[in-house]
Amino acid sequence: MLETLKAYKIQIVMAVTLLGFYAAFAYDLERYDFIRLISLYAGAFFLSYKLIQSFKFNVKILLILGIAARLVFLIALPNLSQDYFRFLWDGRLLAEGLNPYLNTPDQWVALGEIPIAQAQDLLNGMGALSRQHYSNYPPVNQFFFWLSGILSGNSVLGGVIVLRICCIAADLGIFWIGRKLLKKLKLPEHQIFWYFLNPFIIIELTGNLHFEGVMLFFLLASLYLLFRGNWFWSAILMGLSIAVKLLPLLMLPLFFQYLITAHSKTEENSKPFKLLAEKPLQSLWKLLRYYFVVIGVFIFSFTPFFTEELVAHFSQTIGLWFQKFEFNASVYYIIRWIGFQVKGYNIIATAGKLLPIVVIAGLMLLALFRKNDRKQHLMSTLLLGTSLYFLCATTVHPWYIATPLLLSVFTRFRFAIVWSLVVFLSYSAYKIDRVEENFWLIAVEYLVVLGFFIWEFYTNNLLEKTR
Repeated sequence: MLETLKAYKIQIVMAVTLLGFYAAFAYDLERYDFIRLISLYAGAFFLSYKLIQSFKFNVKILLILGIAARLVFLIALPNLSQDYFRFLWDGRLLAEGLNPYLNTPDQWVALGEIPIAQAQDLLNGMGALSRQHYSNYPPVNQFFFWLSGILSGNSVLGGVIVLRICCIAADLGIFWIGRKLLKKLKLPEHQIFWYFLNPFIIIELTGNLHFEGVMLFFLLASLYLLFRGNWFWSAILMGLSIAVKLLPLLMLPLFFQYLITAHSKTEENSKPFKLLAEKPLQSLWKLLRYYFVVIGVFIFSFTPFFTEELVAHFSQTIGLWFQKFEFNASVYYIIRWIGFQVKGYNIIATAGKLLPIVVIAGLMLLALFRKNDRKQHLMSTLLLGTSLYFLCATTVHPWYIATPLLLSVFTRFRFAIVWSLVVFLSYSAYKIDRVEENFWLIAVEYLVVLGFFIWEFYTNNLLEKTR
């Protein structure tokens, strides 16, 4: 034992230092202190990289380190995001048997009777923007908020701990299924630690309580079952994933080729369009049954909340993300600048309608013209499709990158790992009394990501040609 400690004394020092960085992040950091924030984050990223290199064949050590890092945050209140106040608000409404989609927090204030504990604290914490809008969190996400309301309806910290345990459980599920999926794809199993031990994931999901991890757990489980031939339960889990976060809806067209060819008797030699032409009814049935179950599960999840106002309120709030809100964008900021030069004002209302059309067109091109009829090809296409969406989005909060990051683990691409590092430059926008983005740092972020992607894409194509 003593000899082992001596052999790994440098790695032990790095691991203890890493946990110390997380403790400083959790309990001794203000969001507006950007220099300290980015220094701690860069240090944590470097140490994690070196530890994965050192112990990539020792799964137990890295697993224990990942769990320990998450437990550091267990009793800390999130300090980089105030979204959790709205999570607790919705959860406490649900615990009282009230529909969180019917009224905005400000409307509850106007009614004069707010039937939840610590209402004013939650209102103050969530901020004016969240207070004036309807809830945009899908039903399965609301289930976890309800758990916090039921188990700890009178304590903000208690509610945070409940939500955090849910996020940690989801990450453990991703670790478990991710290793199985990597093995199925014949990829190194240690690659799952680029997600599980990534400081980005630990800070944003466990630390700041963003539920991308829960969505990704259902998504990954769905993909694993689909690759094993269990399309029905795969579709069920895909529907649940969408009912946590809507993002997987965009991925559905990309399954087109794989669903047609998967597990056919001549799978190795079959081509999706050839099969579609030779067996149109059978091919369409494979597609439609999967999509029908996915959409059916998603719609059914809204059943407990359904009212005439639900669709209007939910769609109205989702629409705001494309036509009102803007943060850490790339392509959109270029378009906005052009709009100012030509029109003299912010054209977000117009761009917010056109960019989704561009994304849908791009996804359809990927679905139809990129080879997606094999597992490895499909994973790469899902990564490219979600990355296209975020490059065209008007709002890209750091935690959104969790999806391309996890998908990249199952491919040869590493640009999403680089993105998970440089996306923290966007926190330079937060000052003590205002939000003011530094467009030079945003430019650096996206130039680094796009430059790395172009280099990777070119290199991978060369490797394909030489095989």
